[in-house]
Amino acid sequence: MSSMPKAYLTRRIQLSACHRLHSTSLTVEENARVYGKCNNINGHGHNYIVEVTLFGEVDQRTGMVMNLTDLKAEMETAIMDVADHKNLDKDVAYFKDVPSTTENVAIFFWCNLKQTMKKPSLLYEIKIHETENNIVIYRGD
Repeated sequence: MSSMPKAYLTRRIQLSACHRLHSTSLTVEENARVYGKCNNINGHGHNYIVEVTLFGEVDQRTGMVMNLTDLKAEMETAIMDVADHKNLDKDVAYFKDVPSTTENVAIFFWCNLKQTMKKPSLLYEIKIHETENNIVIYRGD
């Protein structure tokens, strides 16, 4: 018996948010040394590009891993509603004591999606382009 074909499905969104790289576990001097200009008291902003990739069986009836309309709605709830046009450090409780690095933003989005998705087992990867040159990939590890 052959198994069902599987495929990767990726949806991409863009959001704008600001933050300040700062750790409550470090001294003022350590924060300045570790984060440099990104530790500026007034913070700075990014136009993040977020790619959410699913991996799963292609449904024989629909020909889809997941309906993109459903994925779009889940990404709106788990990512856009909580982070777009927000100050991550002040508006998102998760970052009260967690530095808002792109690595931690990816972990936060992953956890939110896992909680809101109808089929969280399909979630394969979150890729965030913080800048054109800085990209983080998180796969739940």
